Amino acid sequence: MPKQLYVNLPIKDLERSKTFFAKLGFTFNEQFSDETSTSMIVDEGIIFMLLEKERFQSFIPHKEVADNSKACGAINAIQMGSKDEVNAIIEKALNAGGTEYKEAEDHGFMYGRSIEDLDGNCWEFFWMDPSQMPS
Repeated sequence: MPKQLYVNLPIKDLERSKTFFAKLGFTFNEQFSDETSTSMIVDEGIIFMLLEKERFQSFIPHKEVADNSKACGAINAIQMGSKDEVNAIIEKALNAGGTEYKEAEDHGFMYGRSIEDLDGNCWEFFWMDPSQMPS
């Protein structure tokens, strides 16, 4: 069985987050969802668990949940198939209420853009062609 990656993210409002990410084209596995959390499918093997803050806190009772309005603890980077796909998903995110937090970066062999979702979680969507990397 291939390995899968599950990333758990704190959110404020489950329905608001589901609406946002559905607009980016992501789907949800209702079998692993309830009134405070959902399993968001990005691609085969890439799953994000969106957990309302109290639910997220139950997994880490010895620490506080980070305040994403003040700090970034992780950048969720997702490789796309082309520069056009990067631009398309960023435009969807901006239209859904996300915020682009830095300028696009184009290194020739790699192109990326970055957004914050509605809860301040950081996302980078990028395209890369390693065969074009300078030696």
